[in-house]
Amino acid sequence: MDTTTRVAELPASRGAAWLADAFQLFRRAPLAWIGLCAGWIAITLSLLLLIPFGIVIANLIQPAFFAGFAISAYRAGAGEQVRPADLFSGFKRNVGALLKVGVVLLVADVLISIVMVLLGFPVSSKSATEDQVTMTEYANAIRDNLWIVLAGLGLNALVRGALWFAAPLISLQGMSAAQAMRWSIYAGIANLGAMALYGAILFLIFFLGAIPWALGLIIVAPVAIISTYTSYRDVFEPRAQ
Repeated sequence: MDTTTRVAELPASRGAAWLADAFQLFRRAPLAWIGLCAGWIAITLSLLLLIPFGIVIANLIQPAFFAGFAISAYRAGAGEQVRPADLFSGFKRNVGALLKVGVVLLVADVLISIVMVLLGFPVSSKSATEDQVTMTEYANAIRDNLWIVLAGLGLNALVRGALWFAAPLISLQGMSAAQAMRWSIYAGIANLGAMALYGAILFLIFFLGAIPWALGLIIVAPVAIISTYTSYRDVFEPRAQ
Protein backbone atom coordinates (compact mmCIF):
# COMPACT_ATOMS: atom_id res chain seq x y z
CA MET A 1 0.00 0.00 0.00
CA ASP A 2 0.98 3.62 -0.51
CA THR A 3 2.84 4.68 2.64
CA THR A 4 1.83 8.33 2.10
CA THR A 5 -1.82 7.49 2.72
CA ARG A 6 -3.00 7.64 6.32
CA VAL A 7 -6.13 6.17 7.85
CA ALA A 8 -7.53 7.67 11.05
CA GLU A 9 -8.89 5.16 13.55
CA LEU A 10 -11.96 6.95 14.87
CA PRO A 11 -14.34 6.31 17.78
CA ALA A 12 -17.70 4.79 16.91
CA SER A 13 -19.44 8.10 17.63
CA ARG A 14 -17.89 9.63 14.53
CA GLY A 15 -20.30 7.58 12.43
CA ALA A 16 -23.10 9.88 13.52
CA ALA A 17 -20.93 12.94 12.90
CA TRP A 18 -20.52 11.99 9.24
CA LEU A 19 -24.23 12.48 8.70
CA ALA A 20 -24.30 15.65 10.81
CA ASP A 21 -21.44 17.10 8.73
CA ALA A 22 -23.23 16.09 5.54
CA PHE A 23 -26.36 17.89 6.67
CA GLN A 24 -24.35 21.06 7.24
CA LEU A 25 -23.10 20.94 3.65
CA PHE A 26 -26.62 20.22 2.43
CA ARG A 27 -27.98 23.29 4.27
CA ARG A 28 -25.69 25.59 2.31
CA ALA A 29 -27.30 24.71 -1.04
CA PRO A 30 -30.31 22.44 -0.52
CA LEU A 31 -31.93 22.98 -3.92
CA ALA A 32 -28.67 22.27 -5.76
CA TRP A 33 -28.13 19.02 -3.86
CA ILE A 34 -31.74 17.94 -4.35
CA GLY A 35 -31.32 18.62 -8.06
CA LEU A 36 -28.16 16.51 -8.26
CA CYS A 37 -29.82 13.68 -6.39
CA ALA A 38 -32.95 13.84 -8.56
CA GLY A 39 -30.83 13.76 -11.72
CA TRP A 40 -28.92 10.72 -10.50
CA ILE A 41 -32.11 8.86 -9.59
CA ALA A 42 -33.79 9.75 -12.90
CA ILE A 43 -30.83 8.53 -14.97
CA THR A 44 -30.47 5.34 -12.94
CA LEU A 45 -34.17 4.48 -13.14
CA SER A 46 -34.21 5.21 -16.88
CA LEU A 47 -31.31 2.81 -17.42
CA LEU A 48 -33.02 0.11 -15.35
CA LEU A 49 -35.92 0.18 -17.83
CA LEU A 50 -33.58 -0.72 -20.71
CA ILE A 51 -33.80 -4.50 -20.54
CA PRO A 52 -31.52 -6.45 -20.57
CA PHE A 53 -28.41 -4.26 -20.62
CA GLY A 54 -29.68 -1.23 -18.73
CA ILE A 55 -29.35 -2.96 -15.36
CA VAL A 56 -25.71 -3.81 -16.07
CA ILE A 57 -24.87 -0.28 -17.25
CA ALA A 58 -26.66 1.31 -14.28
CA ASN A 59 -24.64 -0.80 -11.85
CA LEU A 60 -21.32 -0.22 -13.59
CA ILE A 61 -21.57 3.58 -13.53
CA GLN A 62 -22.73 4.02 -9.93
CA PRO A 63 -19.15 4.50 -8.61
CA ALA A 64 -18.67 7.29 -11.18
CA PHE A 65 -21.78 9.06 -9.92
CA PHE A 66 -20.61 8.75 -6.32
CA ALA A 67 -17.19 10.04 -7.31
CA GLY A 68 -19.01 13.06 -8.73
CA PHE A 69 -20.85 13.55 -5.46
CA ALA A 70 -17.53 13.42 -3.59
CA ILE A 71 -16.02 16.02 -5.91
CA SER A 72 -19.07 18.26 -5.51
CA ALA A 73 -18.97 17.95 -1.72
CA TYR A 74 -15.24 18.66 -1.68
CA ARG A 75 -15.81 21.84 -3.67
CA ALA A 76 -18.77 22.81 -1.49
CA GLY A 77 -16.62 22.37 1.60
CA ALA A 78 -14.11 24.78 0.03
CA GLY A 79 -16.84 27.38 -0.48
CA GLU A 80 -17.54 26.72 -4.16
CA GLN A 81 -21.02 26.44 -5.65
CA VAL A 82 -22.69 23.12 -6.38
CA ARG A 83 -23.56 23.03 -10.08
CA PRO A 84 -25.83 20.71 -12.11
CA ALA A 85 -22.86 19.69 -14.27
CA ASP A 86 -21.17 18.32 -11.14
CA LEU A 87 -23.35 15.24 -11.49
CA PHE A 88 -21.04 14.09 -14.29
CA SER A 89 -17.72 15.27 -12.84
CA GLY A 90 -16.92 11.71 -11.76
CA PHE A 91 -16.90 10.66 -15.42
CA LYS A 92 -14.02 13.06 -16.14
CA ARG A 93 -11.48 11.69 -13.65
CA ASN A 94 -10.14 8.14 -13.57
CA VAL A 95 -13.39 6.81 -15.00
CA GLY A 96 -11.68 3.55 -16.00
CA ALA A 97 -10.79 2.82 -12.38
CA LEU A 98 -14.31 3.70 -11.26
CA LEU A 99 -15.79 1.32 -13.82
CA LYS A 100 -13.55 -1.45 -12.49
CA VAL A 101 -15.02 -0.89 -9.04
CA GLY A 102 -18.45 -1.05 -10.67
CA VAL A 103 -17.53 -4.42 -12.19
CA VAL A 104 -16.49 -5.76 -8.78
CA LEU A 105 -19.76 -4.59 -7.23
CA LEU A 106 -21.79 -6.08 -10.08
CA VAL A 107 -20.02 -9.44 -9.82
CA ALA A 108 -20.57 -9.38 -6.05
CA ASP A 109 -24.29 -8.75 -6.58
CA VAL A 110 -24.51 -11.68 -9.01
CA LEU A 111 -22.68 -14.00 -6.61
CA ILE A 112 -24.90 -12.95 -3.70
CA SER A 113 -27.98 -13.62 -5.83
CA ILE A 114 -26.66 -17.09 -6.70
CA VAL A 115 -26.02 -17.83 -3.03
CA MET A 116 -29.56 -16.73 -2.17
CA VAL A 117 -31.02 -19.05 -4.81
CA LEU A 118 -28.88 -21.95 -3.57
CA LEU A 119 -30.15 -21.29 -0.05
CA GLY A 120 -33.70 -21.66 -1.31
CA PHE A 121 -34.78 -18.16 -2.35
CA PRO A 122 -37.89 -18.65 -4.52
CA VAL A 123 -37.57 -18.14 -8.26
CA SER A 124 -40.26 -18.84 -10.79
CA SER A 125 -39.58 -22.00 -12.76
CA LYS A 126 -42.91 -21.95 -14.58
CA SER A 127 -42.78 -22.18 -18.36
CA ALA A 128 -44.96 -20.07 -20.65
CA THR A 129 -47.40 -22.96 -21.04
CA GLU A 130 -47.91 -23.41 -17.29
CA ASP A 131 -49.95 -21.40 -14.88
CA GLN A 132 -48.10 -18.27 -13.85
CA VAL A 133 -47.26 -17.64 -10.22
CA THR A 134 -49.35 -14.78 -8.87
CA MET A 135 -47.78 -11.84 -7.07
CA THR A 136 -49.53 -12.91 -3.88
CA GLU A 137 -48.09 -16.42 -4.10
CA TYR A 138 -44.62 -15.09 -4.78
CA ALA A 139 -44.86 -12.57 -1.91
CA ASN A 140 -45.88 -15.39 0.43
CA ALA A 141 -42.96 -17.50 -0.76
CA ILE A 142 -40.56 -14.64 -0.05
CA ARG A 143 -42.11 -14.10 3.39
CA ASP A 144 -41.55 -17.76 4.19
CA ASN A 145 -37.88 -17.32 3.27
CA LEU A 146 -37.35 -13.94 4.88
CA TRP A 147 -34.11 -15.08 6.52
CA ILE A 148 -32.59 -15.55 3.06
CA VAL A 149 -33.57 -11.99 2.11
CA LEU A 150 -31.98 -10.66 5.30
CA ALA A 151 -28.84 -12.73 4.68
CA GLY A 152 -28.60 -11.33 1.15
CA LEU A 153 -29.06 -7.77 2.38
CA GLY A 154 -26.40 -8.35 5.02
CA LEU A 155 -23.89 -9.66 2.47
CA ASN A 156 -24.69 -6.74 0.17
CA ALA A 157 -24.13 -4.27 3.01
CA LEU A 158 -20.77 -5.89 3.83
CA VAL A 159 -19.57 -5.61 0.24
CA ARG A 160 -20.64 -2.00 -0.15
CA GLY A 161 -19.28 -1.12 3.27
CA ALA A 162 -15.94 -2.64 2.34
CA LEU A 163 -15.75 -0.54 -0.84
CA TRP A 164 -17.41 2.56 0.63
CA PHE A 165 -14.36 4.78 0.29
CA ALA A 166 -13.21 3.51 -3.12
CA ALA A 167 -14.94 6.15 -5.28
CA PRO A 168 -13.62 9.22 -3.39
CA LEU A 169 -10.14 7.67 -3.15
CA ILE A 170 -10.08 7.29 -6.92
CA SER A 171 -11.57 10.69 -7.74
CA LEU A 172 -9.85 12.80 -5.07
CA GLN A 173 -6.53 11.00 -4.61
CA GLY A 174 -6.10 9.53 -8.08
CA MET A 175 -5.66 5.95 -6.87
CA SER A 176 -6.02 2.93 -9.11
CA ALA A 177 -9.03 0.68 -8.58
CA ALA A 178 -6.96 -1.97 -6.81
CA GLN A 179 -5.32 0.59 -4.49
CA ALA A 180 -8.62 2.26 -3.68
CA MET A 181 -10.36 -1.02 -2.89
CA ARG A 182 -7.51 -2.20 -0.65
CA TRP A 183 -7.41 1.07 1.27
CA SER A 184 -11.21 1.15 1.53
CA ILE A 185 -11.31 -2.35 3.02
CA TYR A 186 -8.53 -1.47 5.46
CA ALA A 187 -10.23 1.78 6.49
CA GLY A 188 -13.56 0.01 6.95
CA ILE A 189 -12.01 -2.59 9.25
CA ALA A 190 -10.06 0.05 11.18
CA ASN A 191 -13.29 2.01 11.74
CA LEU A 192 -15.74 -0.84 12.12
CA GLY A 193 -17.59 0.78 15.03
CA ALA A 194 -18.08 4.08 13.23
CA MET A 195 -19.16 2.29 10.05
CA ALA A 196 -21.67 0.16 11.96
CA LEU A 197 -23.21 3.17 13.74
CA TYR A 198 -23.27 5.16 10.50
CA GLY A 199 -25.01 2.30 8.68
CA ALA A 200 -27.56 1.85 11.45
CA ILE A 201 -28.44 5.56 11.56
CA LEU A 202 -28.57 5.71 7.77
CA PHE A 203 -31.03 2.81 7.71
CA LEU A 204 -33.13 4.46 10.40
CA ILE A 205 -33.36 7.86 8.71
CA PHE A 206 -34.23 6.26 5.37
CA PHE A 207 -36.98 4.32 7.11
CA LEU A 208 -38.31 7.43 8.83
CA GLY A 209 -37.91 9.48 5.65
CA ALA A 210 -40.18 7.07 3.81
CA ILE A 211 -43.05 7.77 6.25
CA PRO A 212 -45.38 9.15 5.03
CA TRP A 213 -45.29 9.21 1.21
CA ALA A 214 -41.47 9.25 1.15
CA LEU A 215 -41.38 13.05 1.42
CA GLY A 216 -38.53 12.93 3.92
CA LEU A 217 -36.31 11.28 1.32
CA ILE A 218 -36.08 14.64 -0.44
CA ILE A 219 -33.68 15.60 2.37
CA VAL A 220 -32.43 12.19 3.47
CA ALA A 221 -31.19 11.05 0.05
CA PRO A 222 -28.97 14.11 -0.63
CA VAL A 223 -27.59 14.01 2.92
CA ALA A 224 -26.75 10.32 2.43
CA ILE A 225 -24.84 10.92 -0.80
CA ILE A 226 -22.94 13.87 0.73
CA SER A 227 -21.98 11.64 3.65
CA THR A 228 -19.96 9.45 1.29
CA TYR A 229 -17.55 12.40 1.17
CA THR A 230 -17.73 13.48 4.81
CA SER A 231 -16.96 9.93 5.95
CA TYR A 232 -14.00 9.78 3.55
CA ARG A 233 -12.77 13.18 4.73
CA ASP A 234 -12.89 12.15 8.38
CA VAL A 235 -11.02 8.90 7.79
CA PHE A 236 -8.46 9.93 5.16
CA GLU A 237 -8.15 13.70 5.65
CA PRO A 238 -8.55 14.27 9.42
CA ARG A 239 -6.65 17.56 9.17
CA ALA A 240 -9.61 18.97 7.20
CA GLN A 241 -11.84 18.76 10.28
